[in-house]
Amino acid sequence: MKVLTDNFSTYGEGFLGTLELTVYASLLALALGSVMASFRVAPVGSLRVFGTAWVTVLRNTPLTLLFFAVLLGLPRFGLVLPFEVFAVLALGCYTSAFICEALRSGINTVPTGQGEAARSLGMSFAQTLTLVVLPQAFRSVIPPVGSNLIALAKNSAIAGAFSVTELLGTYRTLSELGYNIVWTFVWIAVGYLIITLAISALFHVLERTFGVAR
Repeated sequence: MKVLTDNFSTYGEGFLGTLELTVYASLLALALGSVMASFRVAPVGSLRVFGTAWVTVLRNTPLTLLFFAVLLGLPRFGLVLPFEVFAVLALGCYTSAFICEALRSGINTVPTGQGEAARSLGMSFAQTLTLVVLPQAFRSVIPPVGSNLIALAKNSAIAGAFSVTELLGTYRTLSELGYNIVWTFVWIAVGYLIITLAISALFHVLERTFGVAR
C-alpha cells in the first residue's frame, strides 16, 4: 500500500493518461469503424476495395509497428503533432479495423427486406444505411464492440514506450526510486482493471437496454 500512497500523484497522472487515450481512441475507432463498415457493403466497387484493404492491412499489422509508422513516420512528411495525438491515431486506426468487421457481421444479420423497404420509399444508400441498417446492426454487436474497446484500453500500454504518459510507464519512475517492482505492477494492474471493468459495465448496460434478445 505504501507504493500507492507515496506515489498517488504519479499513479494518478498515468491513470488519467491511459483513460484519455482510451476515450479518444475509442471514439476515433467507432467513427472510422462505422465508415469502413459502410464502405465494405457499399454498391461502389472502389469503396469496397478501400474498406477491404484498410481492414486487411491493419488487422495483419503488429500494433507496435503501427506506432512506429505513425509516431516516427508521419513527422518525416511534415505532420508534427503531440505524441499523445499520434498515439490516439495509431490506437484508433488499429482498433477501427476490428470494429469494422464486428459491425459488418451485424449488418449481415439485418434482413435484406429492411433495406429493400427503405429503398422502395425512395431512400438513398446512405440514408438506408445510417437510418435503417446500422442502428439495427449495432444492437446485435454490442458485446464484440465492447470487447474490442477493452482490448484497446490494454493496448494503450504500448504508448508508454513512445514518451506518452500512461499507466504502465509509471513503473520506470517508481523502479528508479527503489520501490518494490512487484507491488508497483500490482497497482498498475488495478488501474487497468478499473478501466476495463468500467467499459465492461457500460456495454453491459447498453446490451441490456438496446441489445437483441436471444
